[in-house]
Amino acid sequence: IALQSTQQTEWRYADAHDPDLRFRTVLPREPNLEYQVEHLGEDFIIRTNWRAPNFRIIRAPIAASADKRTWTDVIPHRTDAFVESFEVSTRHLTVNERSGGLLKMRVKAWHGTQDVLIDSSEPAYAMTLVETPGVDSSKLRYVYTSLTTPRSTYDYDMDSGHKELKKTDAVLGGFDATNYITEFVHATARDGKQIPVSVAYRKGTRLDGSAPLYQYAYGSYGISTDPTFRSNWVSLLDRGFVVAIAHIRGGQELGRQWYEDGRLLHKKNTFTDFIDVTEYLVQHRYADKDKVFAEGGSAGGLLMAAVANMAPHDYRAIIAYVPFVDVVTSMLDESIPLTTNEFDEWGNPKQKLYYDYIRSYSPYDNVRAQDYPAMLVFTGLWDSQVQYYEPTKWVAKLRAAKTDHHPLVFSVNMTAGHGGKSGRFQRYHDTAREYAFILDQLGVTQ
Repeated sequence: IALQSTQQTEWRYADAHDPDLRFRTVLPREPNLEYQVEHLGEDFIIRTNWRAPNFRIIRAPIAASADKRTWTDVIPHRTDAFVESFEVSTRHLTVNERSGGLLKMRVKAWHGTQDVLIDSSEPAYAMTLVETPGVDSSKLRYVYTSLTTPRSTYDYDMDSGHKELKKTDAVLGGFDATNYITEFVHATARDGKQIPVSVAYRKGTRLDGSAPLYQYAYGSYGISTDPTFRSNWVSLLDRGFVVAIAHIRGGQELGRQWYEDGRLLHKKNTFTDFIDVTEYLVQHRYADKDKVFAEGGSAGGLLMAAVANMAPHDYRAIIAYVPFVDVVTSMLDESIPLTTNEFDEWGNPKQKLYYDYIRSYSPYDNVRAQDYPAMLVFTGLWDSQVQYYEPTKWVAKLRAAKTDHHPLVFSVNMTAGHGGKSGRFQRYHDTAREYAFILDQLGVTQ
């Protein structure tokens, strides 16, 4: 049984041979202690952040797992790698780790010196460990993808190192991955930090400063935005766009500190990182400075709205899905179900230190009389996470304050929630509306 909150976990277990099925605690909960557990023989294999911000993996006897003195490091803590998840078998330990800004697969033998990273032929990619049944099996399963490679499922033999492609997701419309190029570059932030950026474009796209740019990011809650394949982005690539994911602070691509540097009293790093990535891509001639489009949703919508206030002239248009834009008001209202649980991310504005800081970037509170880029804003009437009235009042304030004549389109779906309208393909209606808006800004008619 696993119990968890934002920054705390507790696991309980029972011996299947015990007729009373009495549950015991693996490790009693502590403030800011997170861990996950697997069982192997007489031991627990535990992923934990105890004295390890980027997590480590330890081995402990089941009977004494709560006594940290019995712990033995299997994967010690590293400042340059974040342990995302793991799988155990009788002969191997498999770890999904984030290192160098990318999600990778490491295979380590319990006995001997084998310790390998599964290789990739592309500079930007993501490998995701799939739960593999059979503790005695020598094989593991993982999913590989990149901005130019559809989701591909592999079986990997941990003894021989041989990998076998089992399935690749079909992409309609005659898609051929060899027609596209992906890159992994680093932009320098204004404080000197190196921000990873995943880039993709179609072969033949001229990188001479004339291409339109579609830049995406999220940057909150420690959620990493991996360079995974999105079939709808192919439409943009085929029209000559450069597509980029900015792996900004607030995510966890470079470990726990990357997240810590983009939350609470460091939240503005998220916004300035995004702007600095835009400037880098324009300066290095990936894009025309007058054809830059930015997109984000939810907390990424907050990012879009903050960027619109801070650097409006850097963007031709901004697209914000279900944007969290009235941060002060929402975080002061504890009747909203998610508010108190969000104090770890944004801070409690009932404390003056946090009120002043949140107030300094909250998009609604910082709308002012200036030119804004063209904007397309989406919301859903039934959104329980970012209620519809947040973007509604923000759009109204923007319309009253802005000094330009660029379009500001507000799309309200009367049957949608936070994740859009239900139904497998319904989200593509919003995608079509978004792309029509973008292409209209470029004067493209077909």
